Amino acid sequence: MRVTKDFLRGRGRSGLTQAEKDVLESAVERVERLPARSIVTRRGEAVTYSTLLLDGVMCRYMDARDGFRQLVALQLPGDFVDLHGYPLRRLDHDVGTLTEARIALIPHARIDKILVEHPHLTRLLWRSTLLDAALHREWIFRIGRLDAAGRLAHFLMETYHRLRAVGAADGGAFDFALTQQDLGEALGLTSVHVNRMLRRLREAGLAEFARGVVRITDHDRLARLGEFDPDYLYLETGLWHGAN
Repeated sequence: MRVTKDFLRGRGRSGLTQAEKDVLESAVERVERLPARSIVTRRGEAVTYSTLLLDGVMCRYMDARDGFRQLVALQLPGDFVDLHGYPLRRLDHDVGTLTEARIALIPHARIDKILVEHPHLTRLLWRSTLLDAALHREWIFRIGRLDAAGRLAHFLMETYHRLRAVGAADGGAFDFALTQQDLGEALGLTSVHVNRMLRRLREAGLAEFARGVVRITDHDRLARLGEFDPDYLYLETGLWHGAN
């Protein structure tokens, strides 16, 4: 099975020719497995590889002086977690795993060759960084303008649609191994406040949470609460195949 099969899946992969898929696949030097809660790259470290997430959940984060951290991006299967580090040669944030993960490593020297020999594939790699930028803008909006319940609702909707694009969610349900502390670090909330908001969504009949699985039970109301508009995800397929 191709390790790069989820790159841009549901978000522009249809633009890849078979030859370009082969080029991307052959650019992978090796595949590694990483334990949960491990640091992959430290802020300021030189980077010579780009990392494609195959399985699991990773994050970009920044530490505050008081010891707390802020998640600035959630990385899901099919995402390059550090492609922006290719031209910059270092990262201005840390990268770590939240769950066990499997990654594919592509040396920057092989990306150099892609840029010279495959201009269309180069544009699609660029597209993936633009999709990252769209997510960053939405995260700024979410933390800056939504209340606690709205932030959580928006985050759940976003995560569902991103996972569904790569075939990892359907019917409104998806595996969700993040802790309440992880959610707080992504949403700018305390874990106690996150707990209250989870209970509020459950009691309102918007979502259910059990044994590491989230089930969205009222898509429309949850979307309204989170002011969620999926246009920024640039999805190729329909938006909602829920059970209700």
